[in-house]
Amino acid sequence: MAAIKWEGVFPAVTTKFHANEELDHAEMEKHFSFMIDSGCHGLVTCGSLGEASTLSFEEKLAVAKTAVKVANGRVPVLANVSETRTANAERYVQEARDLGVDGFMVMPSVLYAADAFEAKANLRTIAKAAKLPIMVYNNPVTYKVDLTPADFKELADCEELESIKESTDNIRRVTDLRNVVGDRYAIFMGVDDLSFEGLAVGADGLLAGLVVAFPKETVALYKLMKAGRYAEALKLYQWFMPLLHLDVSTKLVQNLKLVEALVGVGNENVRRPRQPLRGAEREFIVQVVQQALATRPDVSAYL
Repeated sequence: MAAIKWEGVFPAVTTKFHANEELDHAEMEKHFSFMIDSGCHGLVTCGSLGEASTLSFEEKLAVAKTAVKVANGRVPVLANVSETRTANAERYVQEARDLGVDGFMVMPSVLYAADAFEAKANLRTIAKAAKLPIMVYNNPVTYKVDLTPADFKELADCEELESIKESTDNIRRVTDLRNVVGDRYAIFMGVDDLSFEGLAVGADGLLAGLVVAFPKETVALYKLMKAGRYAEALKLYQWFMPLLHLDVSTKLVQNLKLVEALVGVGNENVRRPRQPLRGAEREFIVQVVQQALATRPDVSAYL
């Protein structure tokens, strides 16, 4: 297993399907390799962008197994945990650990908005079963569960909880976390169009979406920010922003899979009830991508 160095750019990779909605492992192998070869520092399988809600227990394990095979110890693989029942999550982390994943990203139960007491108890139970490093996914905007800096202070004795994917959409939260828990947890910014701001106030990395189509630009942004080259980073970020906005949407999966297809690194196949974009929604994405490609900066010097 690869040791987890909690910094850099971790893509929330898309799950690839054939036109009949069956898993396409060959395409996933190709895309996961593309992420690593482009400089990304980890892989996160079957998250929101990875259409976890449409995958069976066994399919999520199969995708994680493919990622472990491709990574081959070069970068850590985190398997996302999104089971609706704690007991199922315990079984999932145990089976995924046996497949060789390096750690987990743990979402709250997506069908039930737990209160803080319940959410913390859930995390402790999963951590005990996992026996591997965990990134806690805090996204109250989407999942209606918010663990505050005070909650993370209370959880600090749980050794497996090593990192936080912060997606509150409130950039002040990064500073509040640092003030309350110091460097106890690594902090990853989980909102694409707050990447610059998150890194500027001390986030350790990006848990990113648009990276699935533009990995080199995402890695370049991260490296520029960490080098303190803010003017260059800001110029790149301003070019990137129309694309980054596409991640902050209820149709982020369709948006980003279309972007992947338009830049030649994927296809638009999704699982129903999702359907590929059409009409004005589709045309808008096409225009954004065409403009981005027409003005795409050369970031090779930053990599």
